[in-house]
Amino acid sequence: MSPKPVHERKCVICGKPQEEKYKPFCSKRCADVDLNRWFSGGYAIPAVEEDEPDDETPEPS
Repeated sequence: MSPKPVHERKCVICGKPQEEKYKPFCSKRCADVDLNRWFSGGYAIPAVEEDEPDDETPEPS
C-alpha cells in the first residue's frame, strides 16, 4: 500500500507553495503584503446602515 499524496497548500497571496515558517504564506514578503492590506482597509467588511427610528413614534408609558 503506497502513502497518500499530501495535498500541498498554496500561499493565499501569490499561490506558491506555503512555507511552514510563514503559514499561510510562502514568504515574509507575502505576509507583509497581507498585513498592509489589513492596515490600509483592504479587507474591510461592507456594512449596511439601518435606518434610525422616527422621532414621531410615541414612547411607551
